[in-house]
Amino acid sequence: MELATGLLLLFIGIIAGAYGTIVGAGGGFIFVPALLLLLHMDPAIAAASGLVIVFINSLSGIQGYARQGKIHYKAGLTIALGALPGALIGVWLLQVYSSSYFYVIFASILVGLGVFLLIKNSIVKRTKTTEPSTQLGDPSMWFVPLGFLMGILSSYLGIGGGWLLVPILIYVFKIPTHTATATSIFSLCLYTSVGVAAQLFYNSIDWITVLWGGMGVMIGAQLGVVLAKRIPGKIVIQMLSVLLIVIGFRMFFQ
Repeated sequence: MELATGLLLLFIGIIAGAYGTIVGAGGGFIFVPALLLLLHMDPAIAAASGLVIVFINSLSGIQGYARQGKIHYKAGLTIALGALPGALIGVWLLQVYSSSYFYVIFASILVGLGVFLLIKNSIVKRTKTTEPSTQLGDPSMWFVPLGFLMGILSSYLGIGGGWLLVPILIYVFKIPTHTATATSIFSLCLYTSVGVAAQLFYNSIDWITVLWGGMGVMIGAQLGVVLAKRIPGKIVIQMLSVLLIVIGFRMFFQ
């Protein structure tokens, strides 16, 4: 890999790490499209390498969020428990079904979710929620199947499941935005580790890409934790929705 390409991946990693940590989605939903669009990488390799990037991003991000006391550990652990078998299934699906339809599936999910969040956040004035310790009580029985879905999507698309998990935690379980993003990063770190282990078995990871991108997301994650404290929750959701729509449309025309 040329030095210029490595530096580009480092820069993309910093942006992806910061943005992904702020919105609780990990950096994969920026990093994987960059690999597909800029480096024309095979979708299976891009997804596998992106999953490692998500793991590095989340591992770095939870340290900062833990110091701030923003993580709802009980919810995060329950979601991760359901996500573990889903992550293995997602890796298997990626090996047996990876084609041009990958772009269509990816783009459709991103644009649909982005439009929903943009409309929801613009029209519906969300009431202030209580802290999750009093709002949730015992983890809901829906956290396990929710985690299962997150695990499959995370491993198959290589972008983590936080882009879907965060809106669900906010709008369905009424968790405050910053707590939802921190909890998402925590659960991502747990269940993407299984997906990464499975990808090691299939030997689908581009380690040079991971090296440059990983350095970037570690820097970006720490930057994102600092910035997240100063950004209102409504802006966080708008950031997530706009980015999803932009990336999705670019994928449609790829």
